[in-house]
Formats: sequence, C-alpha cells, structure tokens
Amino acid sequence: MSELKTPHAGDDMAKDDDVVSLLMRQHGDIRNLFDEVEAAKGEERRDAFRRLVRLLAVHETAEEEVVHPFARKGFPGGEQVVKDRLAEEKAAKETLSALDEMDTDDPKFMPQLLKLRRDVQEHARAEERYEFTHIRRSTDTANLAAMAKAIKAAEAMAPTRPHPGVESGAKNVALGPVAALMDRTKDAVRKAMGKG
Repeated sequence: MSELKTPHAGDDMAKDDDVVSLLMRQHGDIRNLFDEVEAAKGEERRDAFRRLVRLLAVHETAEEEVVHPFARKGFPGGEQVVKDRLAEEKAAKETLSALDEMDTDDPKFMPQLLKLRRDVQEHARAEERYEFTHIRRSTDTANLAAMAKAIKAAEAMAPTRPHPGVESGAKNVALGPVAALMDRTKDAVRKAMGKG
C-alpha cells in the first residue's frame, strides 16, 4: 500500500501544456487518494486524508481563479455552467470541513468520506462534460498552456496545510483549517498569475 502513493499536488514532474489535461489528471489523482484513504488505517489514513484535502484545495482554488473566469466569458452559456459548478463546490467544501474536524478513526468519518466522494465525482464529471470540453474548443494552445502554467506554479507554492498564527491567526481560527488552506492557496494562485 505505502509504495503506491499518489503524489502531492505539484510533486509530479509532468510537463503540462494543456490546462484540461492537467485538471483531468488531477481528477484521477483525487480518485486514487479517495481509494487510499478508504483502504488505509490509523496514521496512514490520516496522511492520505491530509494529501486529499490539500489536492482538493489546490484543484478547486485553481478552477475558481483560472478556469471559471475563462469559462464565464469564453463560451456561450459559460456563466450558468460556472454557477452550477460553484454550487457543487460549495456543498463539497461543507462536507470536507465537517470531515476535517473529525478524527479519521471516528466511526462517522467513513460515511461522510463516501458522501464527499460521491459529491466530488459528480462535480468532476460535470466539469469534464460542461466546462473542460468547451474550454478546449474555445481557445488556442497558447492559452491552454498559460492556464496550466499558472496552476502548476500555484501548486508549487500552495501550503501543505494551514498554519494558524502565521499570516492572520484569528482569521484561520474563525474560518477553520480547510477554509484557511483554500485562502492561502488562492493567494498562491493569484501570485502565480501575477495578480497578487
């Protein structure tokens, strides 16, 4: 089990010159990490869950900052497509926050994890069908590569976990660890895109 670990976001050295391919590969990594969390026990489960939380944070934040703004303007009906994806993301984030407050050995953890997995997989399918396909048809290879580069840079800068007390401790505590991780990842994405 431990020899077949999914890499942390940004650890893989794949040359990404297409944002859609990169995000599709992340969807695969997310599925693998769900498998790892479900199969593991004790400290291994905690470690796999932390990696899953980080990848979900990086992935969703990158979509919000890089993919959704393009989709809103890039193709007809893009605004509604993004609105639907954001509603799905909100539901998944709420479940993820609840999970993050539990111990991975808690009997309530696995049912919540399976709910999160269903929500995340439905969301991923919808993205692939309604957003990614249109993005690839609506832009050129240079733009696909630029978006992929911004996401890779953000992955490399994203925090591995929230650190209350660094930056604004009060904000971290008020928002909770998952929200704090998302916020710090958003800062990294914006910085990578030259907006921060």
